[in-house]
Amino acid sequence: MSERRRLDVLGCAVDCVDTREALERITGFLRDGHAAQIVTFGAEMAMYAQRDSGYREVVNAADLVVPDTVGIVWASRVLGRPLRERVAGIELVEQLCDAPAPSVFLIGAADGVAADAAASLRSRHPALTIAGTRHGYFSDAEASEIADAVRSSEARLVLVALGFPRQEYWIREWLPRLGPAVCIGVGGAFDVWAGRAHRAPAALRRLALEWAYRLIREPRRLGRQLALPAFALRVLHQRLTTR
Repeated sequence: MSERRRLDVLGCAVDCVDTREALERITGFLRDGHAAQIVTFGAEMAMYAQRDSGYREVVNAADLVVPDTVGIVWASRVLGRPLRERVAGIELVEQLCDAPAPSVFLIGAADGVAADAAASLRSRHPALTIAGTRHGYFSDAEASEIADAVRSSEARLVLVALGFPRQEYWIREWLPRLGPAVCIGVGGAFDVWAGRAHRAPAALRRLALEWAYRLIREPRRLGRQLALPAFALRVLHQRLTTR
């Protein structure tokens, strides 16, 4: 595999890849039987990593970190190393589901959501094998049992929708127990696939206004969205201090 080109965003290393390159790397992991952690990285995660050095270490140790939000793409331009595009995790997974004979295990979301998400994916990707599902409301004591279930299922692609930082920490801890699996943290994707949540229309996504759409539909997200102006200020500071 070629040397990784990475961009430092507030101390977190983001791979300089577009969607095609990300797909090539992940399918390479799947083909070679390489256990791997994929992080779909956003501005809120970068801000969280500012105050949690352990989380920052998890991100930086991942096998692939893709720019999941427009905030990261904007940061890359400010920092003088512009990324070609946003690599949306939910779209990345949809394309991976068409990879040669993938078997997928879904972990996360509320009871029943993972199963509904799996059924939705299966309906759109007929060659997809669902190796198993598990809701995300499990205790630390149950995590070992879930890891063993994933390994026994021989799933090659594990989608973990526990929200950050929990999903990244969980993958980092249990990846060695899962067999040759590629694990991707997918946040709220299960709710979208299961029909319980909706993405912004494509036109708004092209205009980089998905965040506004989600805020209008979920006003309780306002507290989280306040991290975005702080993120912008920190990126500008990084630009000025590393000039």
